Amino acid sequence: MKETIKNLKRVYRYGKEYKKNLIYETIGSIFGIVISIILPILAAKQIVYLTDNLWYQLIFMSIIILFVGFISSFKTVLIRKNTQKFTVGITEKMQKELGVDILKISQSEIDNNATGVFIQRMTSDVDELAKMFTTGYGRLIGIISSIGTFISILIIDKYVFVFYVISAIILTALHVIKSKKCNLKDKEKRKSQEKVTSLTSELIRGSRDIKMLNIKKNFIETLNDNIKIKNQNYLDMRNIDIFYNYIIENLSEIFQFLLIILFIYLINYKGLTVAMAIALFSYRTKVMTNFMENISLLLEETNNFNLSFKRVFSILNNHTFEKEKFGKERISNFVGNIEFKNVVFGYNENTVLNNLSFSVKPGEKIGFVGKSGSGKTTIFNLISKMYTLESGNIYIDGYDINTLTEDSIRGNIALISQNPYLFNMSIKDNLRLVNKNVSDEEIKKACQLACLDDFIELLPEKYDTVIGEGGVILSGGQRQRLAIARAFIQNKKMILFDEATSALDNETQREIQKAIDNIGSECTVMIIAHRLSTIVNCDKIFIIEDGQILDSGTHKELLERSNFYLNLYEEETSK
Repeated sequence: MKETIKNLKRVYRYGKEYKKNLIYETIGSIFGIVISIILPILAAKQIVYLTDNLWYQLIFMSIIILFVGFISSFKTVLIRKNTQKFTVGITEKMQKELGVDILKISQSEIDNNATGVFIQRMTSDVDELAKMFTTGYGRLIGIISSIGTFISILIIDKYVFVFYVISAIILTALHVIKSKKCNLKDKEKRKSQEKVTSLTSELIRGSRDIKMLNIKKNFIETLNDNIKIKNQNYLDMRNIDIFYNYIIENLSEIFQFLLIILFIYLINYKGLTVAMAIALFSYRTKVMTNFMENISLLLEETNNFNLSFKRVFSILNNHTFEKEKFGKERISNFVGNIEFKNVVFGYNENTVLNNLSFSVKPGEKIGFVGKSGSGKTTIFNLISKMYTLESGNIYIDGYDINTLTEDSIRGNIALISQNPYLFNMSIKDNLRLVNKNVSDEEIKKACQLACLDDFIELLPEKYDTVIGEGGVILSGGQRQRLAIARAFIQNKKMILFDEATSALDNETQREIQKAIDNIGSECTVMIIAHRLSTIVNCDKIFIIEDGQILDSGTHKELLERSNFYLNLYEEETSK
């Protein structure tokens, strides 16, 4: 109970500005409690007046009941409208904050977890938290209403009161047992649901590769196996629910039969009137069914709420997923000086960079070559602080990278990867994501520099063409050129090209090379080369081998003294 109250307070902070809606909902609920208690008594009196031919009293009582009905309809509208407002308010604020916090999670954590983990927590689990303040709150009001009904019954007849209390205790105990068992199965179901969500996401996003790899059958079998596990967990949970409901429903029927026997006894031997017996009988659903169901469902929703709370706040509280860490130092005038000093880094205990040291001066164009897996891309990931180094130091303009703010690093560095991610928006909107104030003329100029404008002008909707998720309607080369245009629009002081021209044909690659060569000396450029022709004009080229600098120099110098570089060059030129 303490845990639930503590969690409720934490979640309530997200809906605090909608407090008045919760107040209106409470007012409506109080009306509902009063109405549910007095209405059966009024209905009993109506029957008495009818049987005794008291027509004026009957008409008057019917008018009162009609008025109570109008109030009941009004309270329903009041509750529903304010419930929706409060629910939407909490959900919106929590999902916004989760979106921000998910982007704060370290890239290694993102890489090591399925997308379904985050999707489920941002959608279903947030809905479950908000639900506690609506349906859960309604269950609580229902319980309070039933307690009020018990008091009314006690005032009318103590024997019926004792019978109802015993019935409610027995039926509620069964509901509580059912709820606990269902909750255990629900945890398993949610885990399997996350896996299905992740695979479904990969089915859509990776559909092109699934088809080209000819693995449709294998992938669908994997997806089906996980769907089967998820559904089996759901069926197990539902079977528990069905079994206990069967017992509860039959017991309820037995209790109702015994209640009739009790009424016969009380009418014949204890002076209970038929009208009051009818009123007391009309309470049976509220105290024998609704009371136990509300307690059971409130417990179930409390369990779901606490489970969802742990899952959502594992992100918001930094308890489970490690967040990116940045310093407080700001670079007011970014120059573009980079220094690696004895840097060591690896993935899953596999060392990639081994005591690496090198430096890059402002305005230089630097190339990196080496075998796949030698650590080239890792260097770029560390410069942009996608990962945190294990030992050694990285300095940007003389500042230790770990002391700098996020904006000082990523606000000045543009990374163009080999497989850039593009968003399911128009070409223009993709470019405006990085600069909201960019003009149409600037967009066109950036695309011209990236050798993309001619292609865009051939499209039916030109710059307003929606490119699909991940830029699916574009070729690999077109996606890379759009990413390059995006970097030009950002106008940053350092541009990192991670094999960004690898998917381009020779002619387009030469055009992109011209664009890179034309970048002014005020910008530091670093290029991981798939083709040596991309870096022949660089001020310096580093050869990376086993996470260390094997050699460095200009293209001409390396051709003269490095057999490794010479072999690479001859292999490329012989094609």
